[in-house]
Amino acid sequence: MTVSRTVELEGHIIDSGMMQRAFTVVMDMGGSFHVEEFTVGTRKDETSYCRMEVSADTQEQLQPILHELNQNGATLSDPVDAQLDPAPEDHVVPRGFYSTTNHPTSVRFEGEWIPVDDIEMDCAIVVDRETATARTKVLNAIEAGDMVVTGEAGIRVHPPERPRDASGPFGFMQGGVSSERPSESLIRQIADAIIDTKGAGGKILAVPGPAVIHSGSGDAMAELVREGYIDMLSAGNGFAVHDIERDLYGTSLGMDVETLDHPRKGHKHHIYTISEVIRDGSIPEAVEAGTIESGVMYECVQNDVPYVLAGSIRDDGPLPDTITDAIEAQDAIRQQAHEADLVLMMATLLHSVAVGNCLPSTTRTVCVDINPATVTQLLDRGSAQAIGMVTDIGMFVPRLAEAVIEG
Repeated sequence: MTVSRTVELEGHIIDSGMMQRAFTVVMDMGGSFHVEEFTVGTRKDETSYCRMEVSADTQEQLQPILHELNQNGATLSDPVDAQLDPAPEDHVVPRGFYSTTNHPTSVRFEGEWIPVDDIEMDCAIVVDRETATARTKVLNAIEAGDMVVTGEAGIRVHPPERPRDASGPFGFMQGGVSSERPSESLIRQIADAIIDTKGAGGKILAVPGPAVIHSGSGDAMAELVREGYIDMLSAGNGFAVHDIERDLYGTSLGMDVETLDHPRKGHKHHIYTISEVIRDGSIPEAVEAGTIESGVMYECVQNDVPYVLAGSIRDDGPLPDTITDAIEAQDAIRQQAHEADLVLMMATLLHSVAVGNCLPSTTRTVCVDINPATVTQLLDRGSAQAIGMVTDIGMFVPRLAEAVIEG
């Protein structure tokens, strides 16, 4: 005696690999499938459709198979409304709550499919019965009485499909990680993506690490901010300290960025830098006082570019502007991530992962690092429209700035 359910897949399910993944999920998890209907789109503008019966020995075995199929874009052919259960307490979700992916998602409510707003991975879905709307909430934002989606029924996940050709401003973002493709060509394409995003009224979020300053590319980064190609910045205490130290002392973590020398007492420059900003009260106040006269943070202040400096246990100081409460920092990063149309992640694993956790899979993402593992880890988190470039950040940023500003 077996149990079964019928699921459907629709879209560019062949060339995107969705159908193959669905078949693999069923077989790897000990189930079986029977394709009842299969229609193949024969042109680029045509979609394909597959309906298949999925079977397992028991309901307990079938349920996780259906869950994995759901995560890969399959939906039950006989949809019912999503099950809603009230949160018993603040920060407490009902048992069996649905944990989101970072893909666009819809839930069925009163017979209609409604989109889930602010989608990101590892959240709960809360439905407002009065407005018939749904949105994600992180667990620490759950309030008692929130109607939380539980189970797998009544949920549709829409994994973004890979571009079907290289046309359009982001057509190049289908090649994954590259350490061998021509750097100049790839930088030119990234520059075009930035220009097109700005031309369409989109917002660009920069996520730089201290190596951007330490490698000598801080001036180029500051130029991108000054010329209006960076709309938001998300970084850590270390990035801002390195940047301001460069302005005050010409060093980054005690090293002269121009000569690579280590001047006497240079190892103290970063803590001297922090003390000067504390003395003025904040980075904007230090700019106003004339203490800070150049650099990325200076340009952010002068050009009203909002920034989030998220702290960590390793921080010296920290700067007054650094958010030391982890939950508050998460919320600030999350707000920026939800507003971004293109994200530039540059030489920072920890902050790239932090921002990446908040991004929907549809947000265009560029990750650049000298370490291939950093790039691979980011792209493996689910963004279908992302590109990774393994290269020296000290080369990348100046050439990118030149390509962008020259148009």
